[in-house]
Amino acid sequence: MKSTIRKRTYEAIYRLLDQVSPVDYDCGTLCGAICCTCGENDETDQELGIYLLPGEEKVLTQKENWLHWTQERAEDFDFPESWTGKVSFVKCKTPPTCPREKRPLQCRFFPLEPHLTEDGSLRLILSAATLPYACPLIIEQIALNPAFIQATYTVWTHLLQDPLIFDLVEMDSENREADDLPLRFVR
Repeated sequence: MKSTIRKRTYEAIYRLLDQVSPVDYDCGTLCGAICCTCGENDETDQELGIYLLPGEEKVLTQKENWLHWTQERAEDFDFPESWTGKVSFVKCKTPPTCPREKRPLQCRFFPLEPHLTEDGSLRLILSAATLPYACPLIIEQIALNPAFIQATYTVWTHLLQDPLIFDLVEMDSENREADDLPLRFVR
């Protein structure tokens, strides 16, 4: 799978997202960093990790001592048909601490997800994914920083220019609509 997004673009995206946060404090203090630690010491037996977006692996060395890397066949998972070959899956070895400036994009965006409406407009929603934990930002509908929302929206407008990423967001959006999930639009 070859992304059209260059390494320097991903690096710029990482720098932009380093400047914002969902709230003015470490949201992990609300829940004990449950999104980082879920499955570590409980009986859910969930192995949580993050699939990197196509090309995102360019900003990491794959030798990070705080990450466990695997390469998965896209065809074996629920990815768009345009996704063929290997997809990088990473799992933090040191939860809840990690180098914040190196966190994968999906961690940085949370609890927001991109959603394409039927007319093709980009919207941001609070995560509608089924999670093995309760995120206070979602459950309690805690107000998110406007700068975080704007930066996340800006980043997604750039990421959607990559056909592979567009296909993923389009598929996820269509699945949410087909499943009739309640969507909470943030932008």
